[in-house]
Amino acid sequence: MRLSVQTEAFSLGDESEAFAASVPGAGAVVTFTGIVRDNGGALTAMEIEHYPGMTEKAIGAMMDQARARWALADALVIHRHGRLKAGEAIMMVATAAPHRADAFAAAEFLMDYLKSRAPFWKKEIGADGAEWVAAKDEDEAALTRW
Repeated sequence: MRLSVQTEAFSLGDESEAFAASVPGAGAVVTFTGIVRDNGGALTAMEIEHYPGMTEKAIGAMMDQARARWALADALVIHRHGRLKAGEAIMMVATAAPHRADAFAAAEFLMDYLKSRAPFWKKEIGADGAEWVAAKDEDEAALTRW
């Protein structure tokens, strides 16, 4: 498993290819990349804060849980922090498994966790000012299926 919390942009193609090459016996590789939404042109940037060490520990524990629940060959989570512009990649999840069902389920589990439970604080910045992003009911509800 590989986890990276970083400020630097990443290449979806490079990361996907490297991950797939690292799991030659897997029958399925699933990737997902989250993008900073533009919100109809109102968003100038998003600032993401975290506590180093705490964030990695929390996400690592969730990755361990995914490996315990599904037959994963490997998993990858990349999540950025700092100031990001609309359209930039904010995070990536990749899972590999002998069969697609486990790869998809584990990827969705990790994405739902990252969206609602990972210790990141997000502030949207626009022409009218800045506002902290509040938890959304639908994100919380998505966790109930796990």
